[in-house]
Amino acid sequence: MKMYVCGPTVYDSPHIGHARSAYIFEVVKRYLQHSGFEVAFVRNVTDVDDKIIRKAADELASSGEDASGESLKQKVVEVSERYLKEYHQAMDTLGIQRPGYEPKATENIGEMIRFITELIEKDKAYVSGGNVYFDVESFDGYGDLSGQDIDQMKQGFRTAGDEDKRHHLDFALWKNVKPGEPYWESPWGEGRPGWHIECSVMSTNILGSEFDIHGGGLDLIFPHHENEIAQARAAGHPFARVWMHNGFLTVNGEKMSKSLGNFITVDNYFKEHPDPDLLKIMFLASHYRSPVDYSEDKVKEAAAAKSRITRFIKNVDLTVKHGESKNVLPSGQDVANSSFTKAMDDDFNTPGALSAIFEAVQLGYNFLAVDKIEEACKQRNFICECVKILGLSLKEDEREDKKIKNLIDKREYARNEKDFEKADAIRKELTEMGVVLADTREGTTLWWIK
Repeated sequence: MKMYVCGPTVYDSPHIGHARSAYIFEVVKRYLQHSGFEVAFVRNVTDVDDKIIRKAADELASSGEDASGESLKQKVVEVSERYLKEYHQAMDTLGIQRPGYEPKATENIGEMIRFITELIEKDKAYVSGGNVYFDVESFDGYGDLSGQDIDQMKQGFRTAGDEDKRHHLDFALWKNVKPGEPYWESPWGEGRPGWHIECSVMSTNILGSEFDIHGGGLDLIFPHHENEIAQARAAGHPFARVWMHNGFLTVNGEKMSKSLGNFITVDNYFKEHPDPDLLKIMFLASHYRSPVDYSEDKVKEAAAAKSRITRFIKNVDLTVKHGESKNVLPSGQDVANSSFTKAMDDDFNTPGALSAIFEAVQLGYNFLAVDKIEEACKQRNFICECVKILGLSLKEDEREDKKIKNLIDKREYARNEKDFEKADAIRKELTEMGVVLADTREGTTLWWIK
């Protein structure tokens, strides 16, 4: 299975929207691997771009340095390397695996020049004013992915800066160098590649002329992915068989943006919530194509959901430990042909997959209630396999555990001292925290959060 996903443009700190895209496509990769496929996974890095150049120029200007020539070229490299390092650190902290291949745009300039040359030779592109443009009217399928009618789009008009183009929809494959900007030598003069050409070249270089899945955000469908298809197929590549697009991320109902002050970097998220599972569960609760609205209430819901899973697993383990079976956990039910698998087979329906996990939790508790320990163990092991596929760690918040355990110990002491009023008060406090206690002859050995 061959899979390509549009990766980061490294000009700023990674935010939780980047995290959603990276995590969603990791889940896709993990499930395909679980299903028996070998997955070649590529995620590119755009390390030269207008935004990166502007960032580099601004940093030079703010420090009083010359924002052109060699200084700017060096600063562009510094900026892109700094933010790529940040991106890697953020994804590592989230427990999101790195792709098998991570090509950089600047490492593939020669291949891009060869690709563009081929398009010119096939009369699919043309040189104008030192730029090279793709001729959209030369490709019959333009607009098919986004569902747009090219005849209606043609009703547009030329705008300032379009004078070099034959048509306003034509897009740049190669950009003529501007004063002070980084550049590479080409048959058409000094310049740099356009954004769209990068992905067509790097994907086909690594995965071949045709591959299985191309992923990215909904905002990339037009024009980026539409342009990728046009230039790749015009060059003779069948290109991607399936396109997958993840939905937008909003914050408290508003689009995340720096201007609104609701821009949440991965680093800032972790300062408040040092648990990657909470963010992942929040993402899993919505279908990958649907929007996700980030809020503190959603994080709390994710925390409660995780606690229900972890407490069940711990309760089964404690029951086995204190029971006759003594540390023997029977093998679990097979994930294959389960409701979890059926949900994931249905366009990676992660909300349905989560429902399957919670159904298993409830069923497991039902088995525990009637001392069917072996059946409860099967549900436990099934759940562990599912969460592994989803890339969840299930590592518990030690701070919360310690607080709850201290209260339980105080309650046990009060009960042993016959101070039932204090014991009841502590139980009430725990109940208000959402903690459910299961008292046994040996004391309160089982507990979980609703």
